[in-house]
Amino acid sequence: MDDNLIFGRNAVMELLKSGRSVNKIFIAEGSRDGSIQKIFSLAKTAGVVVEFVKRDKLDKLCDGRHQGVAALAAAINYSTLEEILELDESPFIVLLDELEDPQNFGAILRTAEAVGVHGVIIPKRRSVQLNATVFKTSAGAAEYVKVVQVTNVAQTLKNLRGRGLKIVGADMSAEINFRQANLTGGIVLIIGSEGKGMRRLTRENCDLLIKIPMVGKINSLNASAAGAVLMYEIFFQRSYHNE
Repeated sequence: MDDNLIFGRNAVMELLKSGRSVNKIFIAEGSRDGSIQKIFSLAKTAGVVVEFVKRDKLDKLCDGRHQGVAALAAAINYSTLEEILELDESPFIVLLDELEDPQNFGAILRTAEAVGVHGVIIPKRRSVQLNATVFKTSAGAAEYVKVVQVTNVAQTLKNLRGRGLKIVGADMSAEINFRQANLTGGIVLIIGSEGKGMRRLTRENCDLLIKIPMVGKINSLNASAAGAVLMYEIFFQRSYHNE
């Protein structure tokens, strides 16, 4: 599957709205309902070629998860750290430390967009990248959240701390409950990889480690669920603090 092939109705619609260059739209023959008509209208307005194809062709292109529509988009353009930092004097940044599951990544981007995260940082190596599954899972949020690739996570964190940002890591073994922590001001929230959590060097570069308390028999949440809880807590604290 081509990484620049975006599929699913919400993802394709947001792609067209975002202004990113689109090479072609594929629509399954016989698909004529409201959201497909809106996609067709957006594509026509943008001057994007629309090709009606047999549904089995879309099934092969998108592993059957297309909802009747797919788009062949231009290559993904990652942002820079400077582009994130210039958005706000008190940035809200999420760093994913070697996250590997594209569905978790997409879900995190969806929450990040909802709470006003200024940007998400990922390592260039040993990490999931922006691809079709991420775009589909994010329901189009991947078009709006700035994503930055970095070669050295530890050095990036030192750089951000030097600019006055607080580095906060999610860690199941932490002593501080996330509701007890001061999560206002410029902040970098670190979410570790599935099952492994943060790497040792990443943890050592944190100013604060926080945990989500749990009383059930399952002793951990997946990365996207934990990320959603913590991003919303930061959102609420920053909103209340700024009133």
